[in-house]
Amino acid sequence: MRSVKRMPAMIAMAIMLATAAAPVLAVDGMSAEFGNNGSYEMARMGALWHWQKRWLDSGSRHIGGYWNLSAGQWRADVAAGQNDSLIDVGLTSTLRWQANDLRGFYLEAGIGLHFLSRTSLGGRRFSTALQFGDHIGFGYRFGAKGAYDLSYRFQHHSNADIKKPNAGMDFNQIRLQYWFR
Repeated sequence: MRSVKRMPAMIAMAIMLATAAAPVLAVDGMSAEFGNNGSYEMARMGALWHWQKRWLDSGSRHIGGYWNLSAGQWRADVAAGQNDSLIDVGLTSTLRWQANDLRGFYLEAGIGLHFLSRTSLGGRRFSTALQFGDHIGFGYRFGAKGAYDLSYRFQHHSNADIKKPNAGMDFNQIRLQYWFR
């Protein structure tokens, strides 16, 4: 499985490129997430942009949000002749119920569009390359200026019944984020 051996190098390269490009693109943060579903695994890197709008501000907490542009790889332990990996590129909008100083515990939910490079992975078949990715999660933001962020997310991918069958894929994920501002 050549793709499995290349994954750490691809992730390291993506981190270096994203870090170098961050000031130019006015990126507010970066993310790395890792997930699994039995014999299926995923790893993704993302660029983050805060929304300036706040909703339901109670004086100590509010609902805010951010955009997440991501790219990653899904892989599986498979028999010979089956696809063992695919590339996932996505754009997700996320709402987050958080403290006004952006530190401490939070809850979040998001939905976005994902484009898959293949419509099969191992024994699983996706009827469309376009997938909707929705998630719910919780996490904790900490450190100087709330720069560090660690969370758990449950993410579901499916084509929303655009075409049958709609096999979908779920991932339990651990997500690390670093906020520049």
